[in-house]
Amino acid sequence: MTQLRALCRRNCKLFFKDKGMFITSLITPMILLVLYISFLGKVYRDAFASTMPAGFLIDSSVIDGMVGGQLLSSLLAVCCVTVSFCSNLLMVQDKVTGARLDLDVSPVSSQILALSYFLSTFAVTTFICLLALGAGLIYLAVVGWYLRLGDILLLLCDVIVTVLFGTALSSMINSRLSTNGQASAVGTIVSSGYGFICGAYMPISNFGEGLQKVISFLPGTYGTSLFRNHAMAGSFAEMARLGLPAEVISSIRDAVDCNLYFFGEQVSMGAMWAIMLLTVAILTGIYVLMCRKSH
Repeated sequence: MTQLRALCRRNCKLFFKDKGMFITSLITPMILLVLYISFLGKVYRDAFASTMPAGFLIDSSVIDGMVGGQLLSSLLAVCCVTVSFCSNLLMVQDKVTGARLDLDVSPVSSQILALSYFLSTFAVTTFICLLALGAGLIYLAVVGWYLRLGDILLLLCDVIVTVLFGTALSSMINSRLSTNGQASAVGTIVSSGYGFICGAYMPISNFGEGLQKVISFLPGTYGTSLFRNHAMAGSFAEMARLGLPAEVISSIRDAVDCNLYFFGEQVSMGAMWAIMLLTVAILTGIYVLMCRKSH
């Protein structure tokens, strides 16, 4: 346990000591939030306004709260995974600099070393994503606050589970990389593509039926939906209180992927949690097996 603590402390210190890596990881969520607000905010707002029944007046702050919730959920769904890959680059850097050779010949077991990378990546990514969550909550407080305490606590749980997913995925992939070029290539692919396949940039309800079925097999989709449900729950509750028909609310939930369907069957929230946790367990198990096989 002493060795594990020392290694985790060492990994976190090296990450924060690398100003380029730390600042990039820190400002990326903020840049994404600004970009989402600037380019997607109006699109989402117009889409929500068009779904309102004719003659039904609703306070603009409710729509702004829904837009803000959708933007926040998109931000967190992407950052929890992409920042994990950035935080986990130390695993590759140790191989490039030769530090890994020193660690391999030390009395530290390979299992402790692998676990230290995993835990430090999880800790750093969670810290950055909680800052992103805080920035998003401030934005919601400005444009339209309808979150309840329970929603915020569930968002915190979503962050932890999705960061675990991102950490397990990045650990499994990065453990096979040995050069900066490979790490950069993987980071570019993940950063540019993950937001689309998880439904963060564009709801999967806008895709073709065949592509929707393919994406429904990807666990990241359900992580995004969890964020959507909890970030927008207060706005939906306010709409119901104002008398918006239940079928209209249901159609909006379908449109923004709060309701997900697997071959026509709606996936429950409990099933989404189970899928994410099972995926984390499987990916972590594969990572452990890969580390044992390589030593």
